[in-house]
Amino acid sequence: MAKEKELRIALISLHGLIRGEQLELGRDEDTGGQTRYVVELARALSERDDISRVDLITRQVVDDKVSDDYAKLEEQIAEKAYIVRIPFGPRRYLSKSKLWPYMEVFVDQCLNYFQRNRAVPDIIHGHYADAGYGGGQLARLLGVPFVFTGHSLGRVKRQRLLDSGVDSKKIEAAYAISRRIEAEEFALETCSLICTSTHQEVKEQYEKYENYIPERMEVIPPGVDLSSFRPPREGDPKSDLIKDIHGFLHDPEKPLIVAMARPDERKNLEMLVKTYGESPQLQRAGNLVLVMGSRDDLREMPAGQKNVLLNVLTLIDVYNLYGKVAYPKRHKADDVATLYREIAKSRGVFVNAAMTEPFGLTLLEAAASGAPIVATNDGGPSDIIANCKNGMLVDPFDSKVIEKAILHALIEPAQWDAWSEAGLKNVNNHYSWERHVERYLRDVKEVLKDEDVPAPIARGRKTRRLPQLDRLVIADIDNTLTGNDDALHEFFNLISETEEHVGFGIATGRRYEDVMQLMEENDFPNPEVLITSVGTEIYYGKNLTLDSSWQKHIDFRWEPDRVREVLSGVEGLYIQEENEQSKYKISYKVDFEVAPRLPKLKKILRENGVRAKCIVSLNMFLDIIPSRAGSGLSIRHMAFKWGFPLEHILIAGDSGNDEEMLAGSTLGVIVGNYSPELEKLRKYPRVYFAEQKHAAGIIEGIHYYNFFDEITIPNEKLTAAEDA
Repeated sequence: MAKEKELRIALISLHGLIRGEQLELGRDEDTGGQTRYVVELARALSERDDISRVDLITRQVVDDKVSDDYAKLEEQIAEKAYIVRIPFGPRRYLSKSKLWPYMEVFVDQCLNYFQRNRAVPDIIHGHYADAGYGGGQLARLLGVPFVFTGHSLGRVKRQRLLDSGVDSKKIEAAYAISRRIEAEEFALETCSLICTSTHQEVKEQYEKYENYIPERMEVIPPGVDLSSFRPPREGDPKSDLIKDIHGFLHDPEKPLIVAMARPDERKNLEMLVKTYGESPQLQRAGNLVLVMGSRDDLREMPAGQKNVLLNVLTLIDVYNLYGKVAYPKRHKADDVATLYREIAKSRGVFVNAAMTEPFGLTLLEAAASGAPIVATNDGGPSDIIANCKNGMLVDPFDSKVIEKAILHALIEPAQWDAWSEAGLKNVNNHYSWERHVERYLRDVKEVLKDEDVPAPIARGRKTRRLPQLDRLVIADIDNTLTGNDDALHEFFNLISETEEHVGFGIATGRRYEDVMQLMEENDFPNPEVLITSVGTEIYYGKNLTLDSSWQKHIDFRWEPDRVREVLSGVEGLYIQEENEQSKYKISYKVDFEVAPRLPKLKKILRENGVRAKCIVSLNMFLDIIPSRAGSGLSIRHMAFKWGFPLEHILIAGDSGNDEEMLAGSTLGVIVGNYSPELEKLRKYPRVYFAEQKHAAGIIEGIHYYNFFDEITIPNEKLTAAEDA
């Protein structure tokens, strides 16, 4: 019997500070439970005999304000598990909402990593929206299955914040929420499997998305390393954190009502203080303890965290809770277990009344320590309490309900005992890493069995001219190359005068036959690379040989007859002439006065089980192509196949159809007559907006990057100066 293939898995988690030991949980809103989860998942997977290697891919951070640990390109965390740090964007530490302009660069840098190591993973698993976007792009390009875990979802967060009275513009400014939701939609559309922690996520959170396909979703309760958490014992020493807490309190022997969360609006700490402050009965029954991460100088905290903390301190003063509330300034990771034990020892209760809680790791830690819990009825706590039977769910916006639940634990000894014992008994039965990994790999192997995974991209033969080139200029045709005949001829003269190491390429939505006719009529030089039909066909060299490996790659789940069948009854769509169609492109004219908007068209295809990419141009043409095709992916395929550095490819375009190929590690040039939809790329460091139009704009971009000599990227120099 043949030995089962050992799997190589890439886990992607890009934001926060991730290292193998001494995780800085609670340092900021990005360094929370997800960072611990992915590290522990990597370790647990690596212990399996059917795993060859696990790469936990994150972002390299070089910043004096954080540890040097986060600058190491690779860190081994178990025998077969590694943290791999990919440099992209500014070197300094950034919050997750600031990463979006650099995601295409991450994809390219990660592709370079796989290319250098000549090892493509069998599965890519993205965690959170940013890794959902980046991992989904990599999976499409490499032809491997993609798994997604959202952890928390943008649509849910936005609604919760709106319900709590936060202005929509403030939400957008603080969280880049629209970009996040867009990335989540893309991840859900791309993935073969969605791993969720709870049934509530499936029913009430993912259902809010256009790409909601419950058949792809599996509820796999996360594993949790609970080895450090246990009930209190006689003679347990008091940690520094417990001593600090007692220093705040007039009567430290009272039961403790403890919340532990970073000062974030979503964590709802102000509601807990308000509930306690307005309840004389709660104040008599116990002391309130708020462990809100660690801080040195409140004035230097991020604005959102500072506002929450100041509001909490104001409420303590308004309700005159001095001596009844503790809010220690800092704690160490080792202090957390002792805090849970102190809750249990005092016969207190652990409270998580967050507006939204994707899972609730702290609730499991409390359960393993014998502390009953009161938790929000949103998200993971519903499943945790259903499994562990160790507390009550509450509406996080109802102060009276929160008060009643806490009192139920504090003043009814029999109920406290029942919840404490049930938590200790059930938590390890339902939330072990061994159980989680077993179920996870069962589902992953089902995906691999069901999907026809192609062989790795073949390397190019050295007999072609392309590998001998050092750099390449690739341009769109319509309104980029064309539109100014004098500038076009000047551009071609400039290319012809360069040394042999510079090549020329075309990327266009036009069909191959149309391009050949246009090239002949306008005396175009023969391109080294020709990409036609919206990135579905790639041709190389003097004889323009078709890349058959790309055709095989994009053929995955391509069902053109099914596309035509599904869209045949949609009003406002009119199939274009036969000469506009090709094997991997179905083209329509579209009248959006009648036809559904693009998101609805995508939804119609998805609801009918069709995986495809929809591209609208000039608000009147619609191309349907395979999900793995497209201008940007085709260029990256070409570069990966031939070992061509993306940093040595200059891309020129003018419209939204060119966006995919303009962003990333390549050098983008947007000509002066560009369409407004490209304005979003203005902040990208490797995208230059030329003043000159058409081919003159390409020439301007070549000079801007000094592309024919020693390439420079002025915007990146500015970014580096800012880092310094």
